[in-house]
Amino acid sequence: MKLTIREIAVFGMLGAVMYASKIIMEFIPNVHLIGVFTVAFTVVYRKKALYPIYTYVILNGVFCGFAAWWIPYLYLWTILWGAVMLLPKRMPKKMQPVVYMAVCAAHGILFGTLYAPAQAIIYGFSFKAMMAWIIAGLPWDCIHGASNFLCGILIMPIASALRLAERNI
Repeated sequence: MKLTIREIAVFGMLGAVMYASKIIMEFIPNVHLIGVFTVAFTVVYRKKALYPIYTYVILNGVFCGFAAWWIPYLYLWTILWGAVMLLPKRMPKKMQPVVYMAVCAAHGILFGTLYAPAQAIIYGFSFKAMMAWIIAGLPWDCIHGASNFLCGILIMPIASALRLAERNI
């Protein structure tokens, strides 16, 4: 996956946009556009979407601290990327928005469950304690999933804008 200088610049800016959107929306718990951007970038850039995704992850660590909370970020967004990569490229146009919104929502609902194993290892939780941690977080995960679904309406417009920009360069 060799990158051009233009791609390095574009992916750096897209990762920064992801981080800036997170900062701007921090006042609303569990509502953000990170899943939306991850899905849209994956739809457009496929494997190379990992560059802006991990730019975002690194920026999180740099500005918020490379602490225990950050370690699951090393794989959480890759799971969403991988789920989108497994979807057929040539899905019917009418299905695309709903499928992408549903995948984004599923990632939000499962976020705490996906996050929990790393926390269990780091903090020495038993399986029972990890399950309690997951259950305690379910209301927040439901908010996360619902907001990802609603914000997911932006996936196709963002993907279309990125494709248009790529064609015009």
